[in-house]
Amino acid sequence: MHIPTTELILFRSFVSVALSGIMIWREGISPFGNNKKFLILRGLFGTIALTLYFYTLQNLPISTAAILQYLSPIFTALFGIWLLKEPMKPLRWVFFAISILGVIVVKGFNPDLTTVYMLAGIASAVFAGLAYNCIRILRNTDQPVVIVLYFPLVAIPIMAVLSYSNWVWPERSDWVMIVLMGVFTQIGQIYMTKALHIEKANVVTSLKYTGIFYALAFDYLIFAVRYEWMTFVGIGLVLTGVLFNVIKKD
Repeated sequence: MHIPTTELILFRSFVSVALSGIMIWREGISPFGNNKKFLILRGLFGTIALTLYFYTLQNLPISTAAILQYLSPIFTALFGIWLLKEPMKPLRWVFFAISILGVIVVKGFNPDLTTVYMLAGIASAVFAGLAYNCIRILRNTDQPVVIVLYFPLVAIPIMAVLSYSNWVWPERSDWVMIVLMGVFTQIGQIYMTKALHIEKANVVTSLKYTGIFYALAFDYLIFAVRYEWMTFVGIGLVLTGVLFNVIKKD
């Protein structure tokens, strides 16, 4: 897409505010929230993570950008030990390692992955891990839709300022994609937030690894990328790590 990353997030945020506002109005709850400190932090960390992720998506194949994001469950678990007092048994680290090995096997060495893009992707995963932990902290004080609302409320002023100097008006055909992006990400945010209200962060975010199947499918169906048989070995490793991590009980 020819539209700058900051603009995409700005438009996405406007759609999210509208949809969240409708949900809050229908449920008859206060939009202001209770734990404002962590609501704002969740919005800030999420905004940084999403900005860096969109940046990598615009400059790398979908699967490569997604694979970098799959580091976020590791950072979520690390921060969860400190912020949430949710220790992980050593066996869970083995399961994470299996999934990471699968990611490495799937993608291998990619010449598109420069140092700048690699660091941007890793930083996105770090801030996503912080955002997920904030959601877990907020589970006892705020409704999922309110938590989701604060994401765009923080993002809009930041992205508006960053977009001002290099604004590009979307073409008529872009608006459909922009609205769909906002709607689909809103649905994903709502259900992810609900999941983090119920289950431990290290379990919920480990399911992100299943996204590799969608990323590979998009690369194959839309961009005609072909894979060798070792790719499917990697997929098996990813799925194995995810399933064992979810099934294992502390």
